[in-house]
Amino acid sequence: MWAYLVRRALLSGLAIFGVLVIVFFLSHIIPGDPVAAILGPQAPHDLIEDIRRRWGLDRPVHEQFVRFVGRLVRGDLGTSIATHRPVVQDLREFFPATIELATAAILVGVAAGLSVGITSAVAHGRWIDHVVRFFSLIGLSMPVFWLGLILLFIFYSRLGILPGPGQLDIFLSRPPAVTGLITIDALIARDFSALRNALSHMILPAVVLGSHALVGIARITRASMLEVLGQDYIKVARAKGLAERTVILRHALKNAFLPIITVIGIYYGGLLEGAVLTETVFGWPGVGRYATSAILSQDFAAIMGATLLIALVFSLANLAVDLAYGILNPKIRYE
Repeated sequence: MWAYLVRRALLSGLAIFGVLVIVFFLSHIIPGDPVAAILGPQAPHDLIEDIRRRWGLDRPVHEQFVRFVGRLVRGDLGTSIATHRPVVQDLREFFPATIELATAAILVGVAAGLSVGITSAVAHGRWIDHVVRFFSLIGLSMPVFWLGLILLFIFYSRLGILPGPGQLDIFLSRPPAVTGLITIDALIARDFSALRNALSHMILPAVVLGSHALVGIARITRASMLEVLGQDYIKVARAKGLAERTVILRHALKNAFLPIITVIGIYYGGLLEGAVLTETVFGWPGVGRYATSAILSQDFAAIMGATLLIALVFSLANLAVDLAYGILNPKIRYE
């Protein structure tokens, strides 16, 4: 196991470094001057050149990359041109919001996706199976931003039963930051009004993000369950007189779970990357909006910091899925 973990860590490190190289040089090839874009067209040329020298943007691209790697080894991701703050500090501020939203969304997707997929597989060929497949296709084709706007219009604007964009109502103070996760910080501070308000703000964006995960998880659950339900040991379990619930959950689902856990890991990694459209529609201060803003303003330090975080998240998500295989199937050996 330890040899496998070391080997995976080395391979992940190489993959992340390769991603950084590609993104760094591509971001510098794109035409445009980030300093001029931030200062505006009326900024004096001398001021632009002075700031470029101060940020090291006047140096050759390969030299800038060497300096970036040198800072990265020391744990320094540089300073954002747009926010004038260390990129590490920006990511530490924005990433917890993404963690909360992604976790809530994947919980919604897993709970509903497994239920829908199992129901569809058990009722294979019947009307409920066709209905589930029909709505799954609709859900997969539905744009995220459109669904978010529709839900805001219905539940916030018309019915008024759920709050609007943001993490908290404007009249509530944010609990003291301990973990950066607003729900956990509210629990630590025993600020239950802020906790309830934060959870209510999380419902709509979590449902929107979780809906796409729901469809993918439901489809792979149905396909995997159909394959398992036709196996001989399932017929034997039913012939023994075991309850159908026991056959489905303890025998079929357990053996069908390997491809399902793979999809869950991929979706969760993607959600942790940040959902730009959902975060924009719901005013959610996550990594997706931060990375998009950095790209539009050609904020190289912020782009590289967000890229490193996203690559690291995907590597950890894939590693977690691989380790989960061994837990679900003890026959798997890591070599």
